[in-house]
Amino acid sequence: MSTQDLVPSPVGPVDVEQAEAALVERYPRLVRIAYLVLPPAMGRNRRVLTAHALVQRALPRRRVPGPAVPEARRPEDAVDPGYAYVRGEVLRQALVAGLPLRRFAVPRRAQLPPLLPQVWGLRLFPRAGGADELALDQLLAGLSAAARAAYVLRGLERQGDAEVLRVLAAAGAADPESALAELAALEEGEVPGPAERVAAQAGPGRTPAPPAAPSPASPASRLGGASLLESPEFDPCTLQARPGDLLRRRQHGRAVLVGAVALLVCGALLGLPGDGWGRNGAAAPSYARNPAAEAALDPAKVKRVAPAVWPGAVRRDFSVWPARGELTGDAPLLRRALAVWARPGGAVESSATPGTPVGPPMGPPQLLFAGRVDAARVVLFHDGLRIVRYAEPVEGTAGAALDFARADGAEGPGASAVVVTRAAGNVRYLTAPWVTGTAVRDLLMPGKAPWALGRDAHGVTDAVPSPALAKGCARWNTLQVADGSGGRLLGDLGELVPARLLWGPPGAPVDATGREARAVWARTACQLTTVLGQGVGSVRAWRFARQSLPEGAGRAAWVCTRAETWRGTGSRVLAQFLSPDPKVPAAPAARAQDVPACGVREPRVLAGALWQAPAGGWYVLAAGGPDVASVEVTGGVTARAEGATLAAKAGAGARAELRATLEDGRRMPALR
Repeated sequence: MSTQDLVPSPVGPVDVEQAEAALVERYPRLVRIAYLVLPPAMGRNRRVLTAHALVQRALPRRRVPGPAVPEARRPEDAVDPGYAYVRGEVLRQALVAGLPLRRFAVPRRAQLPPLLPQVWGLRLFPRAGGADELALDQLLAGLSAAARAAYVLRGLERQGDAEVLRVLAAAGAADPESALAELAALEEGEVPGPAERVAAQAGPGRTPAPPAAPSPASPASRLGGASLLESPEFDPCTLQARPGDLLRRRQHGRAVLVGAVALLVCGALLGLPGDGWGRNGAAAPSYARNPAAEAALDPAKVKRVAPAVWPGAVRRDFSVWPARGELTGDAPLLRRALAVWARPGGAVESSATPGTPVGPPMGPPQLLFAGRVDAARVVLFHDGLRIVRYAEPVEGTAGAALDFARADGAEGPGASAVVVTRAAGNVRYLTAPWVTGTAVRDLLMPGKAPWALGRDAHGVTDAVPSPALAKGCARWNTLQVADGSGGRLLGDLGELVPARLLWGPPGAPVDATGREARAVWARTACQLTTVLGQGVGSVRAWRFARQSLPEGAGRAAWVCTRAETWRGTGSRVLAQFLSPDPKVPAAPAARAQDVPACGVREPRVLAGALWQAPAGGWYVLAAGGPDVASVEVTGGVTARAEGATLAAKAGAGARAELRATLEDGRRMPALR
């Protein structure tokens, strides 16, 4: 018989009062059921307390649907729905309590020692029974939790197999049929009975009790009798009390007393006034009293570079930016900005790009900008490693924001601009003093000329829609700056320092302002969303191969896009397939992170894709860089081609492994 064939009898919902009345009226019986189902390995004291705790936690908190109550054969056999519900809850918790604890799993409530009831200083256990009760207890110890529950339901509750299956299934037993099968095997003699277990455990030197003839009340006979189950041996409500380990209790009491005295002494010493061993213990003075920290928090000591420094400087980086903005002399604003940087409060909205430390300045930082932009007062600092932006509303100081971004190694084009504000989907930049002109170029419109972007006297640009704040990819605005040596293209990737957009092979990239670069970037720009907020300093695209497609479908191209971070790690590589149609966006073929492929250290790259020709045929396409001598594909498709490209006939959904042989004989796997 299967539990799927058992349909519970329809009963009405169970009220809390109905369940409470059933629990109070039949409390001893419910505790006995829990005690019998719980694993004997718990020990009798914990088993007793756990049984009482499970029954006391079985009450519902609200009106619940009726439990699975068996069909009554006679009116006097009807089961009270309240009792059936509480009994089912007790069985469910007892089955959970018998489950083993897993190392990394969160224990369930029934598996933990009960909080209540608790008895201190005494050990409680039921009164001892005779040899039959001992044999039955050993038999129960050898059964699974579900089998013990089935045994109790049949013997103590006098339920048939169909009702036992139904109640076990409702209580959450994993396999009720196996529980009955375990009992059936025990009855048929396939499992040693309790008399044999007693004999086996007697050991040498001990005389086991002589086996008695099976009787209806004996556990070695058919498992249906209730006389043993109702004996005092299994009554957790009639208990004996014995003291615990008195010697260990005395030792623990002394340890607790010594610990309490030590805690009081330490608390008194820590509260002593003066400069000795006071509230901060042996630590150095607080941050505000440290000389270096005081200098970092003093707005009068903030570094200000004069405007005449950068033209004669050897390097063009953030260290030669002059302090600009109408609020560079606002000492209270600078003091607030430095204090929030050192100790940001819980109400400060703080962000940092990956790999950027967010600690306080190690000394007085350099001031880049302090002024009003849109509806905020903004302060920009540079400490040699980071760009730090502090912003607060013009009215009041609530809603302050603090942003960190790494900028170490930024020089020339990489230090041409910094984001001042982002608001309402727009972004404003503060440009370097050597920038002579700014414009906006939409990467998705390569044929459209850039339009001029105005700047104020402090070098802050007008607002321009930012792709980092857009929900779609309808346009991708970039900042194009002129610095006297050419045009630079910078993209807002959601960070303080915009990323430089480049074009060309590793080791010899140029700014992506040429016609060929714009044509490729127009088809790959939308993939920049995958590197937003990752601390990217530059993104370079390189067309590493061209390929003639099968069936005369035209000539395609393969592009490798590599995003480099300021921190050096976390670079991302994306191989893309460009179909012959110039209006179709690039299709990602493979991507990888923290690999040297397509970079200065390892300029070689190999990528492949499954492509469908216009006529409907499927092909495996592969392409490698200039140093690739041959390409081979194995797995679902087997083919080899001399040169850097391969096209092999394949089926829809085919999977294959690609490898290339370089001109120096080395083997190279494809990007995945």
